[in-house]
Amino acid sequence: MVLENKLGITNSAELVQKEEKITKARAKRLFDSGDINDMPVGTFTGLASIHQYLFADVYHFAGKLRDINIAKGNFRFAPIMYLKAALDYIDTMPQETFDEIVEKYVEMNVAHPFREGNGRSMRIWLDLILKQELGKVVDWSNLDKDDYLLAMERSPVKDLEIKYLLKNSLIDDINDREVYMKGIDQSYYYEGYTIYKTDELD
Repeated sequence: MVLENKLGITNSAELVQKEEKITKARAKRLFDSGDINDMPVGTFTGLASIHQYLFADVYHFAGKLRDINIAKGNFRFAPIMYLKAALDYIDTMPQETFDEIVEKYVEMNVAHPFREGNGRSMRIWLDLILKQELGKVVDWSNLDKDDYLLAMERSPVKDLEIKYLLKNSLIDDINDREVYMKGIDQSYYYEGYTIYKTDELD
């Protein structure tokens, strides 16, 4: 099934390629324009703003709550009937310490509020919280795909693994452009998008 999109694409392989190119270019602009500094930090509103920024040219649902239940493998994300309550709760979660920030990130991942593009938006969202509260960001290029995805899969039951991986990938270069661009490439690689380099797109 091909997601309904603004581009009128009905071939899934073509949509994957176009989505990667367009949204990576938007991710690049988010940093280079300084718009990233205007995003609300640590709330669903902030996450929705990031999602809207990245995906508005591709999907009608950019920045909007999903209206269907979704799953990945055997894991079911928050059911529609509980989604709004889950997001309201996440907004109230503390984010002063590293542990609190990761716990909030794990809860947001369980919520998975959008039809598509959750992980890519959430990793930017996480970095903004870490940057504001701790003066750190994740060096995603240092974080192995399989290790990260397995740790995230297990995180709703036990978050020690994802905390360990993220903590060991924290760096102080919070405004470094190269770190950000490599991070976007790695973030997309986690989801299987590998055709384009973010920094080479217009």
